[in-house]
Amino acid sequence: MPSIQELQQRAIEYAKSGDFGAHALATNLELAKIAPTNEGALTRLSRCYMEGGQLDEATATLDAALQLNPQNTIARSLQLEVTKRRSASMPVVKTTRSRGTAGARPASRFGKSSGPAVAGIGRAEFAALGQLAPNAAVDSLGSRIEPMLIALNERSVAAKAVETRNRAGQSGARLFRRHTVHAGGPGHLRVFHQGARWEPQLTIGLFSSTPWGRDAACAGIGFRLSPEGSESDQERALAHFAQFQQLVSGAWRGFLTQWMSASGGFIQHGDTPPSTDLLPSDALAWLINCQHPATVGWIFFGRWLFLDRSQDAAILADGRNLVAWIDSSFTDLLPVWTSLYRS
Repeated sequence: MPSIQELQQRAIEYAKSGDFGAHALATNLELAKIAPTNEGALTRLSRCYMEGGQLDEATATLDAALQLNPQNTIARSLQLEVTKRRSASMPVVKTTRSRGTAGARPASRFGKSSGPAVAGIGRAEFAALGQLAPNAAVDSLGSRIEPMLIALNERSVAAKAVETRNRAGQSGARLFRRHTVHAGGPGHLRVFHQGARWEPQLTIGLFSSTPWGRDAACAGIGFRLSPEGSESDQERALAHFAQFQQLVSGAWRGFLTQWMSASGGFIQHGDTPPSTDLLPSDALAWLINCQHPATVGWIFFGRWLFLDRSQDAAILADGRNLVAWIDSSFTDLLPVWTSLYRS
């Protein structure tokens, strides 16, 4: 049996020559088995898996390498490349031809033809979110999230939301615009509807277990209350939240308590993880009694999916099911959200 030194030298020679085929895979795999803390072996092994199209294996091996050394820049770059290749391998939706226009595709509310098939979000995407810098995470995962927004724009809840905003004097012909995936900080991406930075937001969020503790996705109503905008922006946002507190404490309290219990609803505020330790009644009490929302900065109310729950993971992994879940979340909360604009 070759020694660790011999396997190491052989693996390095394969890498120098750009050979990441079957022999390089076998060598690095054997080296990683007898030296599981060999960072170089894991990094080279992940490259072999990636070049061979074994993207799940590549992701798992990169996770192991980054656990040994989170500053491994080669592993980080490979992780980004794996995510890009996974996105590129997604199938394109086939559409039927309309009469008179061969190969025509239905127009989306983004103003262009329908995009690629909607893919789900799994462990690889959450791992990339946790390891990449915020802006790099937007670049890497934005192309996976935008097809979901295109699909959501075609749902009836989007048309109702746009109509509500228009009646309140806000402009916009679609709920979500392109390039509206934003970095909320390390391990956190968020999307909010057109023009909603200081409005009550119909928002979607992704949270990585690094540093948030659990891989999760959320959809619901959010309030940006920090003094980052103009004084009038913050006053408007605080007024909306005060009206939300009145709705929650009044006629909507019973409904929202039941909805949270039945739908996996939790609140999340500031830079803290979702408050899964609070019962629905306690969560609503926190919202009602929040006296200084501007110091909290961000407050969210809505549904959550957690990757470590098998049923939630199944929804996250299927793009169509995930879009339907977001649509259902927005539909349930739309009457409350609409009341904020009417008032």
